[in-house]
Amino acid sequence: MRLGALTGGGEEAIVTGFAIDHRKVAPGTVFGAFQGARVNGEEYIADAVRSGAIAVVTRPGVPVEGAVGIVDDNPRERFARAAATFFAPFPEVAVAVTGTNGKTSTVEMTRQLWRMAGAHAASIGTLGVTTADERVTTGLTTPDVVTFLSNVAGLAREGITHVAFEASSHGLVQYRTEGLSVAAAAFTNLSRDHLDYHGDMGAYLTAKLRLFSEVLSPEGTAVVWADDVHAARVIDLAQARGNRLVTVGERGSTLRLVGRDPTLLGQGLAIEAEGETHRVTLPLIGGYQAANALVAAGLVIATGGDVARTIADLARLQPVRGRLERAAIARSGAPVYVDYAHTPDALEAAIAALKPHAGGRLIVVFGAGGDRDPGKRETMGQVAQMQADLAIVTDDNPRTEDPATIRAAILKGATNAREIGDRRAAIAEAIAEAGPQDIVLIAGKGHEQGQIVGDMELPFDDVSVAREYAA
Repeated sequence: MRLGALTGGGEEAIVTGFAIDHRKVAPGTVFGAFQGARVNGEEYIADAVRSGAIAVVTRPGVPVEGAVGIVDDNPRERFARAAATFFAPFPEVAVAVTGTNGKTSTVEMTRQLWRMAGAHAASIGTLGVTTADERVTTGLTTPDVVTFLSNVAGLAREGITHVAFEASSHGLVQYRTEGLSVAAAAFTNLSRDHLDYHGDMGAYLTAKLRLFSEVLSPEGTAVVWADDVHAARVIDLAQARGNRLVTVGERGSTLRLVGRDPTLLGQGLAIEAEGETHRVTLPLIGGYQAANALVAAGLVIATGGDVARTIADLARLQPVRGRLERAAIARSGAPVYVDYAHTPDALEAAIAALKPHAGGRLIVVFGAGGDRDPGKRETMGQVAQMQADLAIVTDDNPRTEDPATIRAAILKGATNAREIGDRRAAIAEAIAEAGPQDIVLIAGKGHEQGQIVGDMELPFDDVSVAREYAA
């Protein structure tokens, strides 16, 4: 591709790639120089040019010497759309999921349902890039736009026709998921999270809504979990844009949940659709897992899936890594679950999912991440104190904060909780404490394979540790 195809000019230079990190620039690269929260890419323009950048996308007034300057009031968006032109083509069908909780489970369930229907499908998000036979970890809910677009283009070359991806609030604000034609966009729910970045709930919601106001194709479909308090905002936006609407949940009109009966290892669902009542056994426990499954079904239906078959296929869904994953059975007979819940709402949902299955006590081990919204810590403590029978407060990913300070903030809301800073010791005590009728929930880290302490990531896997002590 010649540079002129991206600028609209007559530049003959051949574009070889895109980069937003000056250390990844090679001859022929288009460099994106943006102001970030911690790093200002504009300061590295000269370094990028010395490394061979032939063009720099940046905002007006920023000097660019030795390369073509591509100037835009919104340089992130301009860069993303240029990169999409370079990396295309992409899979035929792309859908995106946003919301505070449930994104990872929903995109993975969507991939599974597509696969059951015969499509070559993949999902992209917190768990990495997942296909029928391969997973590549990216380490971010929404990777940078260059990684994202190159991954999606690579999937298309491998024969993937359908891709579902997570659209985080950070990713939407920073234009990390631009360039694809998004056929359907889903909203799961909204609760407090990432306020250290967005500032307040209004800004956080606005970031999420950008998926529906700008990213979703004008001819696309909005899939909405109608039972969330913020669902009306998404529905109103979709209707104002003229998008097709698929609503799911107890208040949904496309897939209406009219019954949910917990079973030992799952739940029976009664779903009204197209004038009929469909009954299916979902092999996952918890109300929020039913919500994720229905949103995933809505996405599949929105992209041409048969309604009756999609609902029936819910019975074959597999658990998602670190999302109410049953990690082990203790020698006492108590099951041990691991969940990614790291917000008050998610912790409450995980506890509510397990509570009906506990003949005895529900024991919860949890903490809160450092260098993240401190305002949620006491609330998480309150949730655990009110909903769990025994709460053990431990360390999550303290990062650069003092772990004891984080635990103290949680304990303000959980005055009856035990405090065991060492996460391994906390998990060991919870499992040793559990009787045959009890359930243990280890919350906060889910699928993560490390614990971030200071500037180091130490190997740590809740599932592996749980299995070690359960044995």
